Amino acid sequence: MTVERAVYSFAGFMVLLSLALTHWVHPGFVWFTVFIGANLFQFGFSGFCPAAMVFKKLGLKTERQCAGQV
Repeated sequence: MTVERAVYSFAGFMVLLSLALTHWVHPGFVWFTVFIGANLFQFGFSGFCPAAMVFKKLGLKTERQCAGQV
């Protein structure tokens, strides 16, 4: 799995988790969903993603690095 795919998977999981928490635990968890959306929005403009940095430190490679190995 590449960093990019891991970030997309993680973001999708976090959105679903936050919606489940909002529905079954407390409506205030909707702010967690808002935070995730705001982070995705800022990533679109700045390219900065803390989750990607964590995945890189865990040893995942970027798509560019994987394409260079072919």
